[in-house]
Amino acid sequence: MDVTLILKIAGVGLLVSAASAILNKSGKDEQAMLVTVAGIIVVMLMLVGEIGELVDTVRSVFGL
Repeated sequence: MDVTLILKIAGVGLLVSAASAILNKSGKDEQAMLVTVAGIIVVMLMLVGEIGELVDTVRSVFGL
């Protein structure tokens, strides 16, 4: 795992939390929830490649 991936995830988390807090303060709770869900989806998409590499490594170790 690369340190840049962790920093990217942290950056997305900071942006999503700031946007969500601003939207909650302005009374737009539904949009805040959508921003949070979108942030989770973005992070999951960032992790898909890493999970694929993990599965390939496990396959090569166990000879599957």
